[in-house]
Amino acid sequence: MRFLHTADWHIGKKLHGYDLLEDQAYILEQILTIAKTEKVDAIVIAGDLYDRSVPSEEGVRLLNQTIAAMNLTAEIPLLAISGNHDSATRLATGAPWFAQSNFHLHTRLDQAFKPVVMENTAFFLLPYFEPVDARIYFENSSIRSIQEAMPLVIKKMKEQFDPKYQHVLVSHFFVSGSSRTDSETKVEVGGLDGINGSLLEDFDYVALGHLHNRNALNLPNARYSGSPLKYSLSEKNQKKGVWLVETTGQLNLQFIELEPLREMQELQGTFAHFLNPETYQQLNRERYFSFLLEDRSIIPNMMNQLRKVYPRVLQVERLYGRENSQQLAVKKLKEQTPIELTEEFFTTIVQSKPTKRQQKWIEQSFHQLIKKGGDGDAS
Repeated sequence: MRFLHTADWHIGKKLHGYDLLEDQAYILEQILTIAKTEKVDAIVIAGDLYDRSVPSEEGVRLLNQTIAAMNLTAEIPLLAISGNHDSATRLATGAPWFAQSNFHLHTRLDQAFKPVVMENTAFFLLPYFEPVDARIYFENSSIRSIQEAMPLVIKKMKEQFDPKYQHVLVSHFFVSGSSRTDSETKVEVGGLDGINGSLLEDFDYVALGHLHNRNALNLPNARYSGSPLKYSLSEKNQKKGVWLVETTGQLNLQFIELEPLREMQELQGTFAHFLNPETYQQLNRERYFSFLLEDRSIIPNMMNQLRKVYPRVLQVERLYGRENSQQLAVKKLKEQTPIELTEEFFTTIVQSKPTKRQQKWIEQSFHQLIKKGGDGDAS
């Protein structure tokens, strides 16, 4: 079996207020071109097709056009799941009919236990789910977290394993670690929904979505595809693309890079330098820019002046002075997880660290917030 692994399209997402639909349409067309060139047997989409549970009309139109181009026109089978940003109910509209054209879209936990078999490979499509879904399905009231649910989920999947097939899991969660390999990068965001990598070791390949950096995890048999576009400045140096996966015989993985319509670029210099025609005429001004200013003085109407020359300015920061110390403080805050910030605030106010029960309440509260969708880099 030879397929493309992609995820986290986040159709409808905005970048610092800029509409990305044109950029997304451009990159999705590239994914289709790669699929045709590589003559893949299927395309796997590991969740977060949309950026919001209630997407815009334009976003819905783009997804529909993309799915039609891939599945109906190019006749490429699709295997997709809903992510935490998607509304499972809305996304599933029409799914029973989609399967007739080899578009397999799973949005419920119970669907994950009946694999989709293509050639020599059985695909287990596990959408993002909440602990309550697992409690109901397994009739087990003790399940309170994804960590407690996943061993039961994986066990039930493995009961369906057939030695005639390769087994691929498609999922949309954080994977927090594995005891079997040193090459793995431990990923844990706020302690929420962390799945131990050792649970995944019996699958021939695990196609993950949720984290936007493809290098977030490097298990021998598991990868995040990462998002196909850079959705924040923290991703400016990341290479975006898709995985080409072959499961026949030994697992073979090849990362194929994507070229964005508009690249993201950070520049350092003085304000006068950036407004000098000799400078900006040498640049592709259609890019998304972040400016690091060396000026110390106050610059009136700074952002508007820059945007007259550079139409897509994401941010402007100061390299020196008081502003820089403030930026470092903000950066430090941004590097902390929401749970760490909340616990730090609690400790400052109450003058004691939260108890284990209070920590659990904090985690549960953030779990509910994540369910509603957010703008975090890794969401």
